[in-house]
Amino acid sequence: MDLEAYTGVRTQSWKRLDTLAKKRRCTGPESDELVRLYQDVATDLSVIRSTAPDPAVITRLSDLLSRARTRISGTHEPSWTAVARYAVVTIPAALYRVRWWTLGVAVAFVVIAVLVGWRVATVPEALAAMGTPTQRLDYVHEAFAAYYEPGADFAAMVWTNNAWIAAQSVAFGITGIWPVIVQVINAVNVGAAGGLMAAYGEAGKFFALIAPHGQLELTAIFVAGGAGLKSFWTVVNPGPRRRLVAVAQEGRALITVAVGLAGALLVSGLVEGFVTGSALPWWLKILIGTVALVAFWLYVLVLGKRAVADGETGDLDAERAGAVVPTAA
Repeated sequence: MDLEAYTGVRTQSWKRLDTLAKKRRCTGPESDELVRLYQDVATDLSVIRSTAPDPAVITRLSDLLSRARTRISGTHEPSWTAVARYAVVTIPAALYRVRWWTLGVAVAFVVIAVLVGWRVATVPEALAAMGTPTQRLDYVHEAFAAYYEPGADFAAMVWTNNAWIAAQSVAFGITGIWPVIVQVINAVNVGAAGGLMAAYGEAGKFFALIAPHGQLELTAIFVAGGAGLKSFWTVVNPGPRRRLVAVAQEGRALITVAVGLAGALLVSGLVEGFVTGSALPWWLKILIGTVALVAFWLYVLVLGKRAVADGETGDLDAERAGAVVPTAA
């Protein structure tokens, strides 16, 4: 094919498409012409690529088609409606779908923490492993309470640290090992701290300092662990879906879980940073933490149940997720 001759014949159509693609508004006939020219130029590009692949012409037409495609299909700009729907439908649905995994992780965590705490509080060898007598006394009477110093810096530090822990459980959950390691380490640390405080008669102080923020914070860590293990189980048992499709769908939903947990951990971080170490009465601190926890579960169970009943999974919508080959059940 004579590329120069072909270009000479088709240039006017290319220029017209360029003009229409740049117009702010097109009339009805112009819109029809835009679509027709887009199809014609796409054919031109295909012909040139297969018979006379000139890089300059291919780049020119590719750029022109890209701009015309955007003009035809429009751009997807975030809207407050989309953001609101994500917050009240997509996120609750993703969290709701891992509720039983969350419960399982929570039960295992509590069992491990209680056993470790009981051992530290009642077995002299376990207590001795927590440090020298001076170090233990300093921790019980000074360091444990001093950690919760009110302030924005402390709240930010706590939030980013916990969000990072949760993100690891979600991101590496597919291994089936990492979430377990994270949960066991945290359970042992919490149980050991509680057992040490109890051994010196300060169990009340321990719960008073943990309860305000810990109710929501630990719940978020449980959700992260449950979500991670759910992704691992999807690999083991994808159900009627093809394994790669199932993993992709659950993986995208896990991103939604992580976003929801970032919000929950932000709230618990604010409580830990401004309430736990404050001069407020202990009963009020614990009440604030309980209200935050109840609000979280109402958000998950009420909005999430409704969203899942409507077919929401926490995954991207069909347009963004891409087509999936149907699979027979």
